[in-house]
Amino acid sequence: MKRDIIGYLIGLALFIILIPAIMFWASGDIRPGVTGIVFLIILGIAGIGLSIWSIVYMKLVGKGNPMDAFNHEIAPRTSRLMTDGPYRICRNPMLLGVFSYYVGVMIFLRSWQAVAIFAAYFLIMMIQVNREEKRLEQDFGVEYINYKNKTKKIIPFIW
Repeated sequence: MKRDIIGYLIGLALFIILIPAIMFWASGDIRPGVTGIVFLIILGIAGIGLSIWSIVYMKLVGKGNPMDAFNHEIAPRTSRLMTDGPYRICRNPMLLGVFSYYVGVMIFLRSWQAVAIFAAYFLIMMIQVNREEKRLEQDFGVEYINYKNKTKKIIPFIW
C-alpha cells in the first residue's frame, strides 16, 4: 500500500505539476486570453479526469498500478489485461488524458517553448509506450495482440 501511494505521488508530481511548471517557466511572460483560460480549464478537467479514471480502473480491474517506467517496476504491474472502461477508448487513456491537459496548457501559454517541451515529452513517452507494448505482448500474448489490433494506441479513431 505504501508503495502504491509513493507511485501515485510521483505521478502527480511529475505529470500534473512538474511538466506544466517547466512549460510555464520556459514560456516567460504569460498573457493568456479568456480563450486560453477556458481551454486550460476544460482540457485540464477532462484530461486529468480521464487519467484518474484510468488509474482507478487499473487498480480495481487490472489489480496493479501505472508506475512502470522503461521496464522498471516502480509499483506492482497489472495482473489482468484491461480492455473495458477507459481502455476501450484507446490503449493508453492515462496518457491521452495527460496529453489533453498539456494541450490546454499550451493553448493557455501560447508559446513555442511550451510546444517544444511537449514535443520532447511526447517523444519520450512514445519510446516508453512502445517498450511497454512489447512487455504487454509477452505478459498477455494473443489476448493483447487482439486488443492492440482493434484499439487505437492513443487518439481514438485516429492513432
